[in-house]
Amino acid sequence: MGLLDRFRKKEQKETLWTKCPSCKAIIYVPELKENLNVCPKCNYHFPMGSLERVQSLLSNHSLMFENILPSDPLNFKDSKPYKERIKQAQKETNLTEALVVAKGSLGDKEVVLCVMDFSFIGGSMGSVVGERFYRACLYSAEHKLPLIAIITSGGARMQEGIISLMQMAKTSIGVGFLKEKKIPYITVLTNPTMGGVSASFAFLGDIILAEPGSLIGFAGPRVIEQTIKQQLPEGFQTAEFLLEKGMIDLIVHRKELKDTLNKLINIASSRRGCGAI
Repeated sequence: MGLLDRFRKKEQKETLWTKCPSCKAIIYVPELKENLNVCPKCNYHFPMGSLERVQSLLSNHSLMFENILPSDPLNFKDSKPYKERIKQAQKETNLTEALVVAKGSLGDKEVVLCVMDFSFIGGSMGSVVGERFYRACLYSAEHKLPLIAIITSGGARMQEGIISLMQMAKTSIGVGFLKEKKIPYITVLTNPTMGGVSASFAFLGDIILAEPGSLIGFAGPRVIEQTIKQQLPEGFQTAEFLLEKGMIDLIVHRKELKDTLNKLINIASSRRGCGAI
């Protein structure tokens, strides 16, 4: 099944009306889709699937590394076996894993795009997410193509234990190859970006962008408050708070993301051929 077919099949499952969790407006879903899953009343950024992201940013695109598929190395079982959980996620999302890698055109530049999807087991990073991202880095470095990562994740995938945690090092090593070859690497942090993903490749970008209102951090604010026994500042771990503290470079509205990425890639390419920003 091709990317467009999977995207349309996913759309067919959705209801016609939804409610904005921010302003409580009732929104016609086709209108919401036309607006890139942004509330037309209050600009709240709804979650956006990985296939939708690819469609919105790239032309002439094709998926990569779809042959790398999840397994169950620990024979893990919680409320249900991990194998069943994977099958259920694949059926519900029409995805093979929580990370999609695509190659295509952004403006007049060819790029590699990695997109995470929170609807697939919370966008958690297991061995497949780590391997696909690592291979995307190798491919980008070899072919001198900028790499863009759109990130949303609850963190490491507990069903894969230490194998999942090892992906933090693996993805960081992948980014290291990009640095050595001076290949631009841009990350876009969306809601939420947490745990082992935020502590590895999410914050290693040459430029770190974020969508408005995104929750970004390692441990959640409730866990931190319970640990340190103190009340956190208002807006703690939001994109706006991190921008104020200098942890990210820019907050970008979703409707402006494609143009912003295109400008950044053009600047990087003009300065150093295809060198790092």
